[in-house]
Amino acid sequence: MSTESQSSESNLLPLIVESEQLQEHLDDPQLLIIDVPVNGDSYRQGHVPGAIFLDFRYLMRGEGPVPSDVPSVEALSRLFSALGLTRDTHVVAYDDEGGGWAARLLWTLDLIGHTRYSYLNGGIHAWRDAGLEESTEPTAPTPSEYHAEFLNPQALITCDEIKEKLDDRQFAVWDARSKDEYDGLRGNNKHLGHIPGAVNMDWLHAMDRNRALRIRDYAELITELGALGLTPDMEIATHCQSHHRSSFTWLVGKALGFNMRGYAGSWGEWGNRDDTPIEKQ
Repeated sequence: MSTESQSSESNLLPLIVESEQLQEHLDDPQLLIIDVPVNGDSYRQGHVPGAIFLDFRYLMRGEGPVPSDVPSVEALSRLFSALGLTRDTHVVAYDDEGGGWAARLLWTLDLIGHTRYSYLNGGIHAWRDAGLEESTEPTAPTPSEYHAEFLNPQALITCDEIKEKLDDRQFAVWDARSKDEYDGLRGNNKHLGHIPGAVNMDWLHAMDRNRALRIRDYAELITELGALGLTPDMEIATHCQSHHRSSFTWLVGKALGFNMRGYAGSWGEWGNRDDTPIEKQ
């Protein structure tokens, strides 16, 4: 039996968990529910009972030439110790915007080899849509001593790796930005456009706006991604401007059974270097 199947069998909840499923497990001591909202007021206005608040800025390095890069192992050790993560914890992440920052947290967990995690499909919008009880009382984490290591470096792909793989037919790039950014019509970078050969599906297109921002129908997504040239047998790098939107597309691809890798530097790095090839529409 593979390690992956062992870890998935021991998981408390599936990768993508629905609100009603999560509600049944709220009292489980192994569960650590983390709210990573874009709007800080969202948590105060109402959150899943027992959820703790995380400022999304802790999920990025925040300094240097690539501020969207992964924090150091020391910073991640401090962060996950403060959140109370242990090897046995099952993390459920959600946010108030359809999955970007929640998925960045899960991608970071994947990178450090913590495989017990789930995404609350649709986040707080879906929880409210299901008519479930919310809390306005903040929950304080129970600190732990967590020592982070990059145990699964394959979750990450670097700028140089992408450059080396551009001619590989089994490799593809999913650009999760808006069409205007992809076409080079909009952006705040030194160079505008997209990675040569990259295909564009805006991260918002993977959400169902009629179902409280839950992930769209899997069969439809697989068909649409296939039409763009993205298939489960390929190695797929995904990026946006700061690996926030593309953390969600990483998660969606993973849920669909694709071989996904996240480019943390994203266009903030690629579009500001002078040694990266760029196409425009």
